[in-house]
This record gives sequence, structure tokens and C-alpha cells, in this order.
Amino acid sequence: MFNPAPRIQTLQVDHRPVCHVVDDALLEPERWVEFAAAHAAAFEGGDHNAYPGVELRLPEAFTAQLDAWFGQHLRGAFDARRTLERYSRLSLVTLPPPALAPRQWICHVDRLNTQPGQCIVACVLYLFRDASLGGTGFYRPRHPPERIARLVQDSSSMDADAFAAQHRWPPGYMTAGNEWFEKILSVPARFNRLIFYSGGIFHAADILAPERLSADPRQGRLTLNGFFTCRRNLA
Repeated sequence: MFNPAPRIQTLQVDHRPVCHVVDDALLEPERWVEFAAAHAAAFEGGDHNAYPGVELRLPEAFTAQLDAWFGQHLRGAFDARRTLERYSRLSLVTLPPPALAPRQWICHVDRLNTQPGQCIVACVLYLFRDASLGGTGFYRPRHPPERIARLVQDSSSMDADAFAAQHRWPPGYMTAGNEWFEKILSVPARFNRLIFYSGGIFHAADILAPERLSADPRQGRLTLNGFFTCRRNLA
């Protein structure tokens, strides 16, 4: 299923790796698009995260294959030696900008339960050919952690008008830096491109043309997302 001889490009900012990019990641990526189309009715929205669309949880058997490939080719790049927890899903961004809640306006980190000595690694596989649907942007905070934490908390607890006014944050998808975050990297979307990055880096989908979003897996911004909680190497 996965390319056994991947070509991995590491993208750095200030001489530090931010994202690892694998093109031609799957041997038959079209099969995933058809799988998603065949199961379109099973995609669901949820309140467990801020994803602005619908998702389909994938079986553990597939997640194990993804984790095995990750372990063979890229887990060491994150100074990790073992996967402790994992899950994967198919995802479709579907919400128009007026329907977004404040917590969907801002970039985010992946909030999975971790303990000292553990880290989170995430991946996104782009399964759409229309590059205008957007890749992924990475961001660096411009303020101390406690102020950023307050912003994130307020994005979940305040209504849209109050949040926009208090934090001077415009509604809609985040695609550029602002007074809160500096955009440090943008990875363009490409069909069958797989990216891996630390879940602790602020990131957001680059939804530059929200009018092109669709709930049809053959037309919309279909991605395959994986998340791994890993144990770091011993110091």
C-alpha cells in the first residue's frame, strides 16, 4: 500500500526541521478516494475536536500499517523510539467561513494526552488534485505561552463577536500571520503527498478558496490524517 522506497524531503526554518514531505506516498492513492466516496454517508462531524468538517475513523488494521511505515522511515526523525497510541481517519473540510466557531479561526496544536518523555507526531496525506483547496501552514507564536494559552481558551469559551473584538481576530480560516502568530512555512497540497510534523507546532489548513470546498470526497479537500503518541529516546 505504501511506497517502500520513499523520497523524503525535510523542510527547515532557522536550521530546525518543521515538516517532512513524502511525494508519491501510496502506490494506489485513487483507491482511497473511491473508498471515501463509497463510504461518504458514514462521515460524521464531532464535538471532540475543532475540525471544520466531517471525519471517518479508519480501522486499527490500517492504522497499524501506517504506524509500521512511520516507524521504519520517519519516527527516528522525531527522536522517538516507540509508538504508544495511534489512530487515523479520513477527513473532509466542509464548513463555509461564516459557520466557523472562533476555535476554528486560529491555528492549533494537536491536543492528545501525553506524559513527560512523550511526544505527538501527526501526518496528513492529501487525496485531492485541486491544489487550490489548500495545503498546510505552520506558525510560531509572537507572545509568551501563557498569553497564547489564554487566547486558545477564549476561542473555546467566548462567542464570535466577543472573541473577535477582544483579540482583534478576523473571522474565517487562518491563512496568514497576524499580531498573534508568525507564519513560518506553507506546504502546498499535491495529490498523494504525505507530510509528517510535530503535533506541538501550531498549524492550520491553508483554506485559500473556501468557496471550492465540497462534501463530495471526489471533489472536496479529502485528507488522510494520522496521529501518534510516541515515547522519546532516552537522554
